[in-house]
Amino acid sequence: MDAKMKKYIELVQSYAKANYRKCFRESGGKFVYPYFVPGASYAYELWDWDSWLTDIALAKIAGDEDIVEYEKGCVLNFLDHADEEGRIPINIKADRESIFDLKPNTEVNIHKPCLAQHALFVSEKDGNDASWLSEKFSVLMRFLAWYDENCYHQETGLYFWINDFAIGVDNDPCVFYRPNKSTASIYLNCLMYSELRAMAKLCNFLEKRDEEEYYTAKAEALKNSIQAECWDDRDGFFYSVDINLEPIDPNQWLHCGGPRHWKSIPMRIGVWTGFLTMWNGIATEEQAKRMVEEHYLNEKTFNAPYGVRCLSKAESRMYTIKKTGNPSCWLGPIWGNCNYMVFEGLLRYGYTALAKELAEKTIRLFGQDVEKCGEFHEYYHPETGEGVNNQGFQSWNLLTYNMADWLKNQ
Repeated sequence: MDAKMKKYIELVQSYAKANYRKCFRESGGKFVYPYFVPGASYAYELWDWDSWLTDIALAKIAGDEDIVEYEKGCVLNFLDHADEEGRIPINIKADRESIFDLKPNTEVNIHKPCLAQHALFVSEKDGNDASWLSEKFSVLMRFLAWYDENCYHQETGLYFWINDFAIGVDNDPCVFYRPNKSTASIYLNCLMYSELRAMAKLCNFLEKRDEEEYYTAKAEALKNSIQAECWDDRDGFFYSVDINLEPIDPNQWLHCGGPRHWKSIPMRIGVWTGFLTMWNGIATEEQAKRMVEEHYLNEKTFNAPYGVRCLSKAESRMYTIKKTGNPSCWLGPIWGNCNYMVFEGLLRYGYTALAKELAEKTIRLFGQDVEKCGEFHEYYHPETGEGVNNQGFQSWNLLTYNMADWLKNQ
């Protein structure tokens, strides 16, 4: 490791150590339990996948400090705000209304399927003890049942977004400006697969054997559906799919002689979320090899000097690097969580040298930002490493600490 990389590791980790306590909040207002906000620039609010990924970083940064009540509090505060249907908001503000507050008789996206994953992360840290969830576990089950009842496409066996509101990867072209309930997103389905597996493990910890078997079977069925519908052998990549097809009507004269035999149409748009099938183990070894060789390493698509473009550069109609909010720009910039989750996927499939290279790119990106600006940005230019938007953003960018820690041990 050269002197410059050592300097960037020190800058990133020192910054994280100096600032991570700014994410801690005590109970109050709508929140019964202490919790984390995604970063110092946030007031008193919870965000769904931000809280989960931020906690993975904070747990590493905190070291031996006992932060478990805050970790549990993130999950329990969300579960406290489930409605009778099982819906949980994407965002909750402690002291005022949020645009994400759920109204009766409305069809909107809800908390992403990552709450069980967050609960599992906390429980595994605590010696595989999920007893703290016992009283609220039925709420967690109802939350996932809502997805089955409202976002499940029976024909393909995949899950879809209600609309393009606050999906996390805000303006993913596979969802953004698309008709409601028309996209079975690879991102959503990868999260759901991992969520179902997390639920099975939590059931094991709580000695709920029937439920463990149920969620294990659902996860396996979803994995098979993702393989059948989302893997594109022509391109060697996992895509979101269009499920906005007319139902098969055997009595319709025009189609009855040869009705469609396909269940969905692949949306061949290169989005970073295809790599999540490596992060969670859905991809086969051969599929991972093709994704790495044909897409990850391709400088004309995803591979950039500072990490993984969130949209392939080859998507010339949509690819752009610009400062936007509502939605944030996911049309090409480098995001810290993308780099981290792809890094995890590379490690999972044994691409250690490439994981090391990605860790170094990420640490250089954030180290240079701390050196120049004293803090992080929300997302970055993939070629220059310049911060594009929202200086002071921390959230999942703190996962750079984890990558630096891993790199120091190589």
